[in-house]
Amino acid sequence: MKNAHFILSHITYQPQFRFLKKQSCYQKFIHLLPPKFQKAIAFVYIENSTLFVALSHPGYKMELNYNQDLLKSLLTMVGKYAPECVQMKATKVIIFNAKHQAKDRDKVIDTDPKYSELSDANFEIKTKDSEIMAKFQKIKETIRNNLGRV
Repeated sequence: MKNAHFILSHITYQPQFRFLKKQSCYQKFIHLLPPKFQKAIAFVYIENSTLFVALSHPGYKMELNYNQDLLKSLLTMVGKYAPECVQMKATKVIIFNAKHQAKDRDKVIDTDPKYSELSDANFEIKTKDSEIMAKFQKIKETIRNNLGRV
């Protein structure tokens, strides 16, 4: 029986999935960067021996421009220590702002909306049945308790 690692390694060596190998090399490169630069980079790719770095926020552009030598040296380190990433070589670095950033996967979206109470519990109960009267009184009490909450 084949395990998952064997199957995935076999798939990545298929010619139609060569981009998966490149993508894993790009991820290794990004993980070598300091945490503040990891947050700054939306994605990277190499084309014609030029490293293209897309930023998640334009405020990081100047700082990454000053650290282009760091980016080049880390790129050569990835190629040196990861044999599957030998093809990752760049002579220039171009840094640009990404139009579309990947959304935060760690951010939790609140799907339980809270609404304020719209009633003020001032309604007249026009019934003679004591059971129904007790239920309406309980509803009034619940409304008064909910008035202070949001």
